[in-house]
Amino acid sequence: MRTRPLLALAGVVVALSVSAMSPASAAGTVLTAGGDAVATGDVLSASLATGTAATLYSSATGTSGVSCSASTFTAGVVDNPAASGTATESVTAHTFGGCTSNVIGVLGVSGVTVNNLPYTTTVGSDGTVTVTPASGSTIQTTVKLSTLLGTINCVYQAPGLSGTASNTDNSITFTNQQFTKTSGSSLCFSSGYFTAKYAPVKDTSVSGSPSVFVN
Repeated sequence: MRTRPLLALAGVVVALSVSAMSPASAAGTVLTAGGDAVATGDVLSASLATGTAATLYSSATGTSGVSCSASTFTAGVVDNPAASGTATESVTAHTFGGCTSNVIGVLGVSGVTVNNLPYTTTVGSDGTVTVTPASGSTIQTTVKLSTLLGTINCVYQAPGLSGTASNTDNSITFTNQQFTKTSGSSLCFSSGYFTAKYAPVKDTSVSGSPSVFVN
């Protein structure tokens, strides 16, 4: 009389066991999406996490500078080795939009452009993200500010960026990454601290654009 309930219970246990398996553990590579290894050549993309902004502030603790309500990056997968290794990507596009500034003397932001692309990005199994420019180059961003005297260009550079990937929301976060002004008027702050959270990162080369996990 108890056979059917026991079989039903066993079925529930199996179902729960299967659902508890993270998509990140379904394949043996650093990057997985939809339960499968992300293929070399696949294109990954992400926009800002909902409710967040990308900021370039004049100090690590301040709120004066530039804030953008939209930003998206696109990267191609160059290498995706076995888990516990380091995946490599090539960032081919990084855009910003809806940017404003609260710097005194600045009327608005007419553009934020990422220069010197592509950048090489590595993603470790521990979630460490590192962005580096090509040899002999630098990571560079040009901010165009509108002022009473016209448009000025503020150029900021950094030797590299460090971020963190999280499987909780399939995100990549950069916090207070320091840039140094290399050219521009006195209205351009001397240092820029970049903060942004991109989520979810998706594999747009796969049907349905599944979220990417790091193993």
